[in-house]
Amino acid sequence: MTNSSGHGHDGESAPDAATFWENRYRESDRAWSGSANAALEREADDLTPGTALDLGSGEGGDALWLAQNGWSVTAVDISPTALARGEAAAAKAGLTGRIRWITADLATWQPDGPFDLVTAHFLQSPVPLPREVILHRAAATVVPGGVLLVVGHAQFPPWSKHKPDGVPLPTADEVLTSLELDSEHWTIVTKAAVGREATGPDGQVATLVDSVLTLRRTPVA
Repeated sequence: MTNSSGHGHDGESAPDAATFWENRYRESDRAWSGSANAALEREADDLTPGTALDLGSGEGGDALWLAQNGWSVTAVDISPTALARGEAAAAKAGLTGRIRWITADLATWQPDGPFDLVTAHFLQSPVPLPREVILHRAAATVVPGGVLLVVGHAQFPPWSKHKPDGVPLPTADEVLTSLELDSEHWTIVTKAAVGREATGPDGQVATLVDSVLTLRRTPVA
């Protein structure tokens, strides 16, 4: 989670989001596994493919999975390096025409919608990020009958370098409250803390807990 002051513990200013994430991806040839997140595969498996927006898409693991399963995807991330890797993987998989890659800062980017699915996985940052604003803005682009999926860390992985400044990570209930959505126009599909097995950078295995919130926008009568 970000330090809300935007400063590190030593008093130095934190890097801006674009610099932080670009440097993060340039540290290694690949930051993530390249596979889709388990919650996406589980929550979207029985959805009818349509248009999807992947917020903070990183190197494209989720976008690729969606495209492979018939979705037309808009993948947005602040890091050009991350998106270049995703685009290369899409080309290799023959999915170039199914994914639109957009380099943008989600803090100010305006989604063009409408979308049948909006998904945000681990949209949590050690540098300032207006997460609730981003999610609320994206939720407005979900079509009637469409789905909003928000997955976050419910607790820090034991190998994480980023620890909270006394601020716990939000639960699915807290995420739902922060979205300030009209309950008459949205139905809760999933609202839970879900465990999954994961392997750390040094091969350590742990059970991680994610907060999973899946909402369906009420179809037009």
